[in-house]
Amino acid sequence: MTFAGDELTGAQVAALRERLDGFTVDAVHAVLGDDAWYALARGETTPGRLATTSGDRLSTLIRLFQLQAVVDRSAAEAVFGELLGAIASAGVVVCSGDEVRAAVDIRPYGDEGHDWWVVCDLTPGLDGRLAPMDPAYVLGISEASSSLAQLTSRREVGRALDLGTGCGVQSLHLATRSARVVATDVNPRALAMARLTARLNEVDIDVREGSLFEPVAGERFDLIATNPPFVVSPPDGERLVYRETEFPGDDVVRRVVQGANGHLREDGWCHILAAWIHTDDEPWQERLARWIEPTGLDAWVVQRERADLATYAEMWLADGGHKGAPDYPKRYERWLRWFAEQRIDAMGFGWISLRRAEREVPAVRIEEWTGEVGQPMGAAALAWAGRTDALERSDDILDTAWQLAPDATQITYGGVGAEDPAAITVRLEHGPRRSARLDTIETGLLSASDGELTAGQILDALATLLGQDRAELRATYAPVVRELIADGFLHPAG
Repeated sequence: MTFAGDELTGAQVAALRERLDGFTVDAVHAVLGDDAWYALARGETTPGRLATTSGDRLSTLIRLFQLQAVVDRSAAEAVFGELLGAIASAGVVVCSGDEVRAAVDIRPYGDEGHDWWVVCDLTPGLDGRLAPMDPAYVLGISEASSSLAQLTSRREVGRALDLGTGCGVQSLHLATRSARVVATDVNPRALAMARLTARLNEVDIDVREGSLFEPVAGERFDLIATNPPFVVSPPDGERLVYRETEFPGDDVVRRVVQGANGHLREDGWCHILAAWIHTDDEPWQERLARWIEPTGLDAWVVQRERADLATYAEMWLADGGHKGAPDYPKRYERWLRWFAEQRIDAMGFGWISLRRAEREVPAVRIEEWTGEVGQPMGAAALAWAGRTDALERSDDILDTAWQLAPDATQITYGGVGAEDPAAITVRLEHGPRRSARLDTIETGLLSASDGELTAGQILDALATLLGQDRAELRATYAPVVRELIADGFLHPAG
């Protein structure tokens, strides 16, 4: 169905906003209750329908949009009044006799300080009703969009770019800390929904059509956030615009990485939620390093997951609505055979954060971290950059004052009632929740690192206390100090 919600007049959008007032995440949760709320998250609407029989405005909105249930025309008119005809003409709802159903989703969404509405296509697969999806399908709020929002740094900036905006979720976040936001996409349907999302939330977004960086040629930004269509799949058959491109393999991610430098201002950041191929002839770390090296950008890459090809194919075939279809086994086999032809061993998922630091030798850290993460990762990325800058400024890290990370906690192990612990571990609570087992010197160094004494002065004092040679202790622990800084246990003083 054609969607023209972005063509609603200013007065009609204002009226729709008024009728949606109070339709928030918290309000929906309160109406549904925990059981129906979590059932809906699993794709089941029956508990939700039983919880929304009151006929009031909020229950009608929940049934119409989130439960995708047919509602009586009288109930819809009680909510929308004379606006019902306009939103039906715009493709927001469908009126058929005495019944009204949603044609698209208007979904409550929010963060710590904001309540928004996001316009997107209806959630597929509710109550097990799976069917192949339209290639122009516009995805709504997802685990991926939430992950990218957490990954993106939250400092105040002048210009921000939402590359591949979809329904406009990232643009809402970017607008809270950017003076100007540009949003791009190749899908006209997505752009129409992103425009209505922005207008409903009274957010000024410059929405443009085009592939990757083409719509912003010659422009630079302080912040770029993107979740490009990174699904790697056989090139035949219909492709879903929100997840797949015409570029081969994982080339869309490479293009974003290598195009970022030309669109970043000095000290600008590009955060990418991405996937990459694992091949049998090149470690994935080397593959990404090869992409990053020509850019001259600092880079922090974190692989969060490595998926085997069977799991990967099953996930995306189900995502496309093919699970259980008669041709599902044939499609599944085609994916696995194509992976073998391409010599793909597995798929990696994770985060790429790029920074234009203008340094002669860029700082590049590529690692796998599948452990716990204390969100938001955007703050961890900024902290990593601060530590990297401090290391570059320090001619000798032992002649520099460092301080213990504020989120570091000490864990001791030993027998009950023992006078001294058998082992001491320090753990970080923000970003990658790393832990390190400490020896006596490392424990003393961290505990005394308050930003006043240099690392060398602390090591000298420990050498004197323990009767060890100062020069030897410095030589032994200089690389340890560097590693503690790189991993985030020590920060620049102040």
